[in-house]
Amino acid sequence: MNFKTVASVFAAVTALIAQSAMAQAPVEGKARADVKAETAAAKKKGELVPPGEGTGQPAAGTKSTKPRADVKAETAAAKKKGELVAPGENAAQQAAGAKSTKTRAEVKAETAAAKKKGELVAPGEGTTPPLKK
Repeated sequence: MNFKTVASVFAAVTALIAQSAMAQAPVEGKARADVKAETAAAKKKGELVPPGEGTGQPAAGTKSTKPRADVKAETAAAKKKGELVAPGENAAQQAAGAKSTKTRAEVKAETAAAKKKGELVAPGEGTTPPLKK
């Protein structure tokens, strides 16, 4: 037998042993049914936080003082004026009305150069440097 065959057989056997060992491991904590029941109860009470940042949630038991139609009209007016902040964006940066001083071509060239140097950070990873004024 050659090395590749022996290595692949060894890998397959190791995977099977690991899989059976994981299947027999004792389960600690809550059962799936318990977790699902707790989640359903929290959802019914309105205690779940929607996906995303998790901020801006009203206090429990807080009711809106405006009709839905009024809120929708205000949101449409703010959208028309360009006052809405995109989800996940920096509200302070957008509220300040920061406009770019560079052309699209300049920004694309800078991004390509940063990519070549390995200076780009994946979306959602790390922190962003402070904005230059």
